[in-house]
Amino acid sequence: MPLHIRPAVTGDAETIVRFIRELAAYEEALHEVQATAEHIRQTLFCPEPRAFALICEDEDGAIGFAVYFFNYSTWQGQYGLYLEDLYVSPQHRGKGAGQALLQHLAQLAVARDCGRFEWSVLDWNEPAIRVYQHLGAQPQSEWVRYRLSGEALAQLAAHKQI
Repeated sequence: MPLHIRPAVTGDAETIVRFIRELAAYEEALHEVQATAEHIRQTLFCPEPRAFALICEDEDGAIGFAVYFFNYSTWQGQYGLYLEDLYVSPQHRGKGAGQALLQHLAQLAVARDCGRFEWSVLDWNEPAIRVYQHLGAQPQSEWVRYRLSGEALAQLAAHKQI
């Protein structure tokens, strides 16, 4: 069976969590995973989801996934597609699943008139970086990414001095 990419459905929640945990283990951050199958069902499969998932399958079943959402560029005046996670199980790498997921997402971005298709990659993930550069993706080194989470996020939301 050739590779098949389809939108994830509610019944894929456990598979998505398994892939999230495998990805986090690869990135040496398994201890940071809080997502459960119930979280996935409540967020990706709710009546008005703000993020979406794809499943990549071959004859062995689900071998990888991607989670994405749409953002907005004020400078372009267009939506963009942001890839949050892409993962292919190690035993299935080399079959073109990652590139197939990226191509599917690029087609989706073009069909939705998105001005950009963006993602982040850890600076030590050389295999992924090589694939992205081979596809023509360019690193965006002039921007520094910031994050608020946990107590700092709660304090800012409560208007407390940090």
